[in-house]
Amino acid sequence: MADMLYVDGGNPLHGEITVRGAKNFVSKAMVAALLGEGPSELRNVPKIRDVQVVSELLELHGVHVRYCPEAGVVELDPCNVRTPMVADVDTLAGASRIPILFCGPLLHRLGEAFIPDLGGCAIGGRPIDFHLEILRQFGAEVDKAEGGIRLSAPEPLRGTKIALPYPSVGATEQLLLTAVRAEGITELSNAAIEPEIADLINVLQKMGAIISVDTDRVIRIEGVQRLVGYTHTALPDRIEAASWASAALATGGDVYVRGARQADMTTFLNTFRKVGGEFVIDDHGISFFHPGADLHSIHLETDVHPGFMTDWQQPLVVALTQATGLSIVHETVYEKRFGFVSALESMGATIQLYRECLGGHACRFGQRNFYHSAVIFGPTPLSAADIVVPDLRGGFSHLIAALAAKGQSAVRGISLIDRGYERFTDKLAALGAQFSRETS
Repeated sequence: MADMLYVDGGNPLHGEITVRGAKNFVSKAMVAALLGEGPSELRNVPKIRDVQVVSELLELHGVHVRYCPEAGVVELDPCNVRTPMVADVDTLAGASRIPILFCGPLLHRLGEAFIPDLGGCAIGGRPIDFHLEILRQFGAEVDKAEGGIRLSAPEPLRGTKIALPYPSVGATEQLLLTAVRAEGITELSNAAIEPEIADLINVLQKMGAIISVDTDRVIRIEGVQRLVGYTHTALPDRIEAASWASAALATGGDVYVRGARQADMTTFLNTFRKVGGEFVIDDHGISFFHPGADLHSIHLETDVHPGFMTDWQQPLVVALTQATGLSIVHETVYEKRFGFVSALESMGATIQLYRECLGGHACRFGQRNFYHSAVIFGPTPLSAADIVVPDLRGGFSHLIAALAAKGQSAVRGISLIDRGYERFTDKLAALGAQFSRETS
C-alpha cells in the first residue's frame, strides 16, 4: 500500500487523452490464440497489468509472446503449447481471474489443465460454479487440487446445451472458448451479449469458428476440428472512456477521449446527458464536458448489456455527489459494489446505502441482506482526505473524487489502477491535474 498518489484537487480537467483496447476483451482474445494452429496478432492492446499477467501465463504454457507496448501489438505463437510445472503456475495465483478461461483451450490442445486460485477485485461473489459446470457438461473431469483446480478430458469434448441462470460474461466467454472445437452443436441460452463478447466472437470467426447469435440471447456454436490464427484490432475500452467522462463532469472540465466509440456507449451517453453533462462526437472520439449549469439528480439501475454497465456506476456516482437533489442508484450486477462510498463520505459526500431494491424492479440481491442500493444527496462540496483504493473501478472513482476535492488527498494502493487503466498518470498530466506519485 506504499504506492501512493498525492492529488491537489479542485481544478477542472482539460485536454485530450487516448483509450486503446478494452481490458475486458484483450485478455480473452489473447487466450483464444491458444486454440489456433498458427500465430495470431492482436492490435490496439493497452499497456496494463492484466496483459502482462496473461502474457506470463501463456508463456508458461509454451506460447511465444512478443509484445510491443508503444505500437500496442501482441504477437502470439501457440505452436509449441505444453503443460507447465504446477509450481510455476502457482506463482501467478491470485493475480487475476483470467486463468479460468484457459480451461477449454488447454483441454483441446493438451487434454489437461491446472488453474491456480483466482484473484480479482473484491466487489462481490463471482463464483466459478458456472465455469466448472459448463466444462463438466462438455465432458471434462474437474477435481480440486492443492492451490487450484485440475481438469482433464479423457475423451474429446462434446457439444452441449446450457441455460445460464444469469447472463454471466465470464461463463459466456468460457462456453465460447470451449465450444468452438467441441464435437457437434452447442447452444447457450441466457447468454451475455456485451460488445466485448461480440468482439470475441469476431475473433473466433476469423479463426474458423461457426457461431450465430439470436435476438433472444441464444448463442449457437457448430464445433470445428481446427482453427487458425487471427489478426484483429481490439474494440476501444468503453469503461475507461466513461471513467474519464465522469472525471470531466465531476471536476467541471472538458476531456476529449480519442478512441471512444458511440456505438458501445449509447446507454452511458444517454445517462450522461440526463445528469446534465454534454458531449460532442466525431469520427475519432468523443468530447465530454460540463456545460456550466447545475447537474441533475437521476434514478439509475445497473444491468447487463444493453443496460447501464456496472463498471460505469462507480465513477458516475462521484459526479452525482455534485448534482442537485436526490439520486438513487440500484446495483443489480455485483452485490458489494458500493464498498467505495465510505471514502466519498469521508470527503463530505452524503450517501446512504440500503438493502432494499430501490430500482424499477426487484433484483436477485433484494432478499439476501446486501447493501446494493444507494441514495446520494447533493450537491455536497468534497474535501481532501486520505483514501485507500479498494478495487480497480472503485479506485479510479476515488481518484476522480480526489481530483474534484479541495486540498491535497493521499490515495494509497494506486498501483491497483494500473490493472485496467493504461498510463493513467500520464493521462492525468495531459489533462492538467496536479499530483505526485510515491512508490516503494
